[in-house]
Amino acid sequence: MAASGSAAADPSERAEVGTAPPAGGRVNGGRSAGRAGWLALSAAVLFVLLSLAVVRAPGQLLPTDLALHRWSAQHRPDLALASARALTVTGTGLVPYVLLLLAGLYAGRTNRRRALVAGGLLLCLGAGQALRYAVMMLIARPRPPLGDWATQASGWSFPSGHATTAAMTAGLLVAALRLRGTRVSRTAVVVIGLWGAAVGLTRVYLGVHWFTDVIGGWLMAAMWLSLTAFAYVWRTAGRSRVSG
Repeated sequence: MAASGSAAADPSERAEVGTAPPAGGRVNGGRSAGRAGWLALSAAVLFVLLSLAVVRAPGQLLPTDLALHRWSAQHRPDLALASARALTVTGTGLVPYVLLLLAGLYAGRTNRRRALVAGGLLLCLGAGQALRYAVMMLIARPRPPLGDWATQASGWSFPSGHATTAAMTAGLLVAALRLRGTRVSRTAVVVIGLWGAAVGLTRVYLGVHWFTDVIGGWLMAAMWLSLTAFAYVWRTAGRSRVSG
């Protein structure tokens, strides 16, 4: 009985079975939320500045837009063109949602966790796409000349839907891997990031977007992902404070 009483009074055992996380975890969570918040604000400011520059520029074109568009139209060998077309389709339609669904199923260790993570990823992407669509309709920037197109496109030009969607999907895929709780290799992060960036660049190469459309899509994705990360970390830290 004495041994039992001693074990019950052991602080290390109480710490192990208790539900409250260490104070350091709450502090780190607060710092992570702060960094995500600053990143979201920075991306939002840059996006607004770029949008204003586009709207006020003559013909809504910046110098780099015309130069890169002309270069792309003049450098389209068959293999590069076919590769760009194959890659660009992965950044729209069902493909990003299927990737996130699979990532959510992988990230969860229980059926409930898998459903929550997958649903959260899909909701985040859908809401981000809705935000982009609203901004696109508000700015209403014309696309490059139709005669230069090497693939199909629809809607206004700024920000690029493919660039925004692919960048958001790439960020959410990395987040899902981290939620799994296992170490995410740098190679995997680099490959996912390069895919997200390459999809956006194909839109310029295929002549359906200006380069600043793609930059705008990347900035919007960074803003939305950072804002989502801020909300998630802040809520998690809040639960920790309540549990403590």
